[in-house]
Amino acid sequence: MKVFRGFHHPGIAPACALTIGNFDGVHRGHQAMLALLNNEAAHRGVPSCVMTFEPHPRDFFAGSLKKPDLAPARIATLRDKLTELERCGVQQTVVLPFDARLAALSPQAFIDDVLVRGLGVGYVLVGDDFRFGAKRVGDYAMLDDAGQSRGFDVARMNSYEVHGLRVSSSAVRDALGDGRMDDVAHLLGRPYCISGHVVHGRKLGRDLGASSAGNGDGFRTLNLRFSHWNPAASGIFAVLVHGLDAEPLPGVANLGIRPSLGPDDVNGGRVLLETHCLQWPATLGADGAYGKIVRVELLRKLHDELKYDSLDALTAGIARDCDEARAFFASMHTETHRQTTRDRI
Repeated sequence: MKVFRGFHHPGIAPACALTIGNFDGVHRGHQAMLALLNNEAAHRGVPSCVMTFEPHPRDFFAGSLKKPDLAPARIATLRDKLTELERCGVQQTVVLPFDARLAALSPQAFIDDVLVRGLGVGYVLVGDDFRFGAKRVGDYAMLDDAGQSRGFDVARMNSYEVHGLRVSSSAVRDALGDGRMDDVAHLLGRPYCISGHVVHGRKLGRDLGASSAGNGDGFRTLNLRFSHWNPAASGIFAVLVHGLDAEPLPGVANLGIRPSLGPDDVNGGRVLLETHCLQWPATLGADGAYGKIVRVELLRKLHDELKYDSLDALTAGIARDCDEARAFFASMHTETHRQTTRDRI
């Protein structure tokens, strides 16, 4: 999949079949829309294209109005969104920086400058609640009229429902906020994952309870740091880590701001995904994970973040989390064994 920041690039296809949206999470409703888009693009002999925005428009308005509460919790980072769009077969993605200029663009200017001259659309697919242009005054009817006069087709896809429930990014955010990871996986059609480069931290975990960790290295962690992300999920999770070994590694992770550490911590109050593998691959050595891209699969929420009064209390808390994660994975193994036995009967 080709990815472009803005549409003023010579590598962008001269024509395309396009859909527009934030696609936060790329959930099952998004996946159904993308499947339709790919089908239309194939029939027309043009690439399928997604136009999305970074930052999220509501992030921009929250900042410009100095009302941080308007900013939505985010399901996925841009990296993970692009990964899922590619997995869905999208051939080209245009990431438009959402700024004051774009926010002020009239619906007609958006159609003329972006859709027609910028992307050469031959087909545009939108959701049933699609709005566009300054103050969101553009709607499906306006887009459809423009398509008839400018020579491109416009289609609208209704909400996607599973068992009578509308699949939406809001529903995914609610499930993540409640820690209902099975419901999240059902809405996404896959387990919830976060990926990123492993970066250096304070290496505090190596000194915390080496004997408690049982490996001589304390609670060594993989740190994924995010500059500007307000995740919909937070807390302590049983996880699987992909990208370090041939098989995914079980672990326990803290997603949040680590309230037990002070403001002088290297994380500085920013969101961090800090993951401890229950079994560290010997082939990696002490520092073998730095710089690697890993994917952390959040399977079960154990509890919310807790503030501990001392490093000893923190160490004991991490040890309990590790024990709970081990019990969870043991129960998964038992259930898998039972299912395999039933399948053989």
